[in-house]
Amino acid sequence: MADANHDLAELLRQPGPWTTVLTDGRGERPRQEEVAKIRAVTDPLGDAGAPEADAQAVGDALAAGDGLPSPSTRYLLVRGGEVVLDDAFTGQRLGAEVLAHGDAPRVLPLLRHRAGAVPYLVVETAREGARLSVREAHRGSAGATQEIEGRTDSLNKVQAGGWSHRRYQNHSEDIWQHNQSEVADAVDRLVRERRPRFVVVAGDVRARQLLLEKLAPASRELALEVDAHTKAEGSDDEALEQAIDDAVNGAIGADIDDARRRAAENDGAAGARGIGEVIDALQQARVDTLVLDARLVDEGEDGESLAALDAEPWVARSEREELPAGSLGYLPAAEALARAALLSGARVLIAEEDLAEGEARDDRPAAEPVAALRWADGG
Repeated sequence: MADANHDLAELLRQPGPWTTVLTDGRGERPRQEEVAKIRAVTDPLGDAGAPEADAQAVGDALAAGDGLPSPSTRYLLVRGGEVVLDDAFTGQRLGAEVLAHGDAPRVLPLLRHRAGAVPYLVVETAREGARLSVREAHRGSAGATQEIEGRTDSLNKVQAGGWSHRRYQNHSEDIWQHNQSEVADAVDRLVRERRPRFVVVAGDVRARQLLLEKLAPASRELALEVDAHTKAEGSDDEALEQAIDDAVNGAIGADIDDARRRAAENDGAAGARGIGEVIDALQQARVDTLVLDARLVDEGEDGESLAALDAEPWVARSEREELPAGSLGYLPAAEALARAALLSGARVLIAEEDLAEGEARDDRPAAEPVAALRWADGG
């Protein structure tokens, strides 16, 4: 994801104008309803100032679908009648639909969804081998999948009692140990190469135990054992999926908590709080991680606006500031801050409201933006 956001920052350095769309995915609607839904997206783009070629490109992309199960979310970035960025996510759209055109694209909706696309590794192990799947939350399908087929001799044999039976048991244990060593080697390699946030270990009880014992310390620290034998015939994946959802949410929450903790270090000297302080830190390229409250994000055009600049320092309180950069116009405060953070190499995190199912939206005011800085004052 870091590489993807680096590519997005490179796009932001290129001149516009840009057309930005965040909308619901295609779903399983009848064709007539789908055509009407696409027009409900493309027709307002003209009112927003988008050229006809951009609207046509958006319509063609939406008609082609995103290949994801419903519900899903689609983000499109278009320039000069060409779709230059097309990203899709499973699940309900976060925030309002975005249909915009201007010199600065709207990137915060994309960053908001990408923040939840946590990479992880699922290991479904059994005594005879394992299936390893590299996944990314809210992406709809597994990435690289690897099947490890270990030795199976003696695993299913039935022996008489006595010395022969003990010898058989010892032989079987040796085979299980050998197979899980192969699985552990593959897991350790994927952890080094893919850098997942966590490793879910499911499958046969004894196989899980042996595997966890053989993992390298770096992999073992990421391991989350789930009591589910998913490789067994007729098995239920509900426990596995729930554990993954909990781990994804835990990883996102841990990142936000860590950024806030670092911002509070040295009596607050390692952080910036509030729009004014965060702007100052961004203009000095000091921001390492920016945390935005989802309520501030959702204020959109109804909240405070900031000037987006075409070069460093990327953001200003207003176009009247005397800075060595031109203005691209005004953007909602959260959007302008996120854009400047991205362009200065910082990470952007969104603190979503923690609402239970069916619970009403929290009416509390948005929390101030918080930034963990790259160095402390006086350091």
